[in-house]
Amino acid sequence: MSIAKQAKQILQQADSLILLAGAGMGVDSGLPDFRGKEGFWRAYPPFAKLGLRFEELANPRWFYEDPYLAWGFYGHRFNLYKKTKPHDGFTLLLQTAQKKPKGYFVFTSNVDGQFQKAGFSENAIYEVHGSLMHLQCMKHCGVGIYRAENISITMDEKTMRATTLPQCKNCGSLVRPNILMFGDFSWDSTRSDKQYIQYKKFLASVQKPAIVEIGAGKAVPTVRMQSESLAHRFGVPLIRINPREAEGPIGTLSFYEGALEALRKILSD
Repeated sequence: MSIAKQAKQILQQADSLILLAGAGMGVDSGLPDFRGKEGFWRAYPPFAKLGLRFEELANPRWFYEDPYLAWGFYGHRFNLYKKTKPHDGFTLLLQTAQKKPKGYFVFTSNVDGQFQKAGFSENAIYEVHGSLMHLQCMKHCGVGIYRAENISITMDEKTMRATTLPQCKNCGSLVRPNILMFGDFSWDSTRSDKQYIQYKKFLASVQKPAIVEIGAGKAVPTVRMQSESLAHRFGVPLIRINPREAEGPIGTLSFYEGALEALRKILSD
C-alpha cells in the first residue's frame, strides 16, 4: 500500500482530526517561510543591509526604540497576510475535518490568521504564538486584545519602514501585534490561554484522532514536539508533511513534499 493510501486510510478511520501547522503551511499561498537568515534577507533586502536577522527584528524592544522600524517589519507582513488567499489545501483539510464525528482542532505556530480566513472555526484553533491579526495597547490601558480590522499600515518599500503608526482604539497610544516575540515579557497571552483551554478539552474528548503535521521545521520545534507527543499519547501514526524535514519517530508517514501537493495526494477523491 502506498504511503498516500495509508494516510488516507488513517484519516478515514479516525474519530477526529488534529492539524498541526508551521510556516511551511502557507508557502503554497505565496507566503515566505523565512528559512534561515539568507531566506529572510532575500525576502527583505533592506534588513540585509542593516544586518538584522528575523530573530533580532521580532523583538518588542523595537516598539520602544524605533516603532517605525518595528511596524515596518510587522506591517509588511500584516498587509501581506490580509491580501493572501489560503491555498486549496486548506479547503481539502476543512472538508475532511468537518466530517469527523468528534470534530477537529488546529494547533499552529503561525500568526497569519489563514486558518480563520479559510473557514476553520475560531473556537477550534490554538495559535500558540498569538496572532498578527490582533492588537494590544502598549500602555496597557485596559482595552484588552482586539481584532486589527480597521487599521491601515502604510510603508516605504525601499526602507521597509512604516510611514504611519497604528493607534489604540481606546486611548490613542501605540499598539503592537498580539504575538509572542523573542525576549517578550509584555505579550498579553489572554487570548491564546483561552484557546489552550479549549484545546485541552478537545484532546480529552477524543480517542482515535488522525494527527497531521504540516510545514513545521526543526528551528522552532514547538509544533514538531507537540505532534510527536500526541502520536505517542494516542498510539497512532504521525502524518508529517515537510519538503526537507519529514522524518520522525518509528511509524511516521513522511511526505517530503509541499503542503498542497501532499494534501492533494492524501485527500483528493
